[in-house]
Amino acid sequence: MSAYSEISANDLFTLMENQALLLVDVRNDDEVARGIISGAIHIPLAMLPAQLNLVSNKEKLVFYCHSGIRSAHAAAFACGNGCKNVFNLSGGILAWGKAGLPFVAKGEGNKK
Repeated sequence: MSAYSEISANDLFTLMENQALLLVDVRNDDEVARGIISGAIHIPLAMLPAQLNLVSNKEKLVFYCHSGIRSAHAAAFACGNGCKNVFNLSGGILAWGKAGLPFVAKGEGNKK
């Protein structure tokens, strides 16, 4: 079983501009309603086992949540089920916001 890697908000922002990846927001609906990282899809953590097939074939996966704990569980689950190149946003959306990086409304989350 391969392990996931931690990624900082600034490193993720740079990676987003230079490489294809899939961002997966595993927060609850009420949390996502406050904003999402552009390009992310929303799969609540509880739904990940049923929807892993939607993301399992992606080259790079980055999971995030509010503080990085739930997304670490999601990343570990994905790795345990054969996903490669899996990352967890260290510090979650809190670290993203603290770094001054942008959010978009949920409906705009999957646009590039």
